[in-house]
Amino acid sequence: MLFSATLNPRHYYTDLLGLPANTAWIDVESPFHHDQLDVRIVSRISTRFTHRQASLAPIVELMATQFAARPGNYLAFFSSFDYLLQVAELMARTHPHITLWQQARGMAESERHAFLERFTLSSQGIGFAVLGGAFGEGIDLPGARLIGAFIATLGLPQLNPVNEQFKQRMAALFGAGYDYTYLYPGVQKVVQAAGRVIRSQSDSGVVMLIDDRFAERKVGQRFREWWRPETVDG
Repeated sequence: MLFSATLNPRHYYTDLLGLPANTAWIDVESPFHHDQLDVRIVSRISTRFTHRQASLAPIVELMATQFAARPGNYLAFFSSFDYLLQVAELMARTHPHITLWQQARGMAESERHAFLERFTLSSQGIGFAVLGGAFGEGIDLPGARLIGAFIATLGLPQLNPVNEQFKQRMAALFGAGYDYTYLYPGVQKVVQAAGRVIRSQSDSGVVMLIDDRFAERKVGQRFREWWRPETVDG
């Protein structure tokens, strides 16, 4: 028996895990409702590597505007430490009144604990983290400890020779090289990170998906069924 909140799409996990074609699947309805989570796709910003420098100021202003509209605790996820640092440095310079704390490379367990302890019921600020890292899954920050997340990356795995070989293998076996190697693993990390915001039926919050590719149908099909994402220009 396999149990997970992220076994989607079925055919991907059936192929990847070598499950029999007649494997029985049971989908359990989510206890959460779309009214609890305001999911916004910010399609005017591209977080592709070639557009990274141009994305810095728009991302900072987006985050600052949301923070001013609803002060509280937020997580901001980026594709790399370099990207994280660039945005954090610009935010600190242009909006010094907003408290920031950052994930660092190679954090010890005590340092990770201290990072999470910054999210209190009375604190207000933005924690910067790398998508797919220690703070993108497996953490609970209920209620006012976390009211929103900014996800400024599609989460696609790095383009390198190993992944390209895996892509060729997935294409040969299943006819879905790009999806199995890059798209599905990337969007899964996004969904897991967004899941940090709603941890109980009394929670509410906002998730901002920052990249034009989030508006693509193929990407949106991988979102939670109970989400009702809205594409915005700002």
